[in-house]
Amino acid sequence: MSKLIADTEDLFAIASKVSDPEIPVLSIADLGILREVNVGEGNAVQVVITPTYSGCPAMDVISEDLYKVFGEAGFEQVEVKLVLTPAWSTDWMTEEGKAKLEAYGIAPPTGKGHAGRVTLGMSVKCPRCHSLNTRELARFGSTSCKALYTCKDCLEPFDYFKVLS
Repeated sequence: MSKLIADTEDLFAIASKVSDPEIPVLSIADLGILREVNVGEGNAVQVVITPTYSGCPAMDVISEDLYKVFGEAGFEQVEVKLVLTPAWSTDWMTEEGKAKLEAYGIAPPTGKGHAGRVTLGMSVKCPRCHSLNTRELARFGSTSCKALYTCKDCLEPFDYFKVLS
C-alpha cells in the first residue's frame, strides 16, 4: 500500500533524486526540467517534466528513473507527464546547478534567454582556468544543448552549456 506524502516539497525532493543521465552531477531540479509534482486521489503521483529540447533522448531514462524513485518511496501509481509548452529555458537552471556544471568542467550558460536575433558577441569563461580568452570550435558539442569551445590560455577543450530560451 502506498504511503501518503501530502507535502509537495517532500514529493519534489523525491523527484529531485533523479539525475540527468547526460550530466550526472545535475539533478533534474538543478537543470530546471522538473516543473511540478502533485499527489492526487488514491496516492497517485503526477510528475511534470519539460525536455531541454523536443528531441532530447534523455527523457525516456529520466521518466524510468522517476518511476523507480517513487516506487522505492512507496508510491504505486505514478504518471510522468512530458510538457513542451512553455519551452525549456536555461533561465530555469538553478544557480547551484550552474556551479555544479562549472565544477564538472562544463561552462554554464551566461546571461538570460532571449527572444529574436541577437547579434552581439560574447566571451565564454573557461571552467578550468577561468580565462575569457576562448573560442568556439563547434556549434554542437557532446549533446545538442552544448557547444564545443577551447581555451587559448590553458589549451584545454571544454563544453559550454548554451543559453536557450
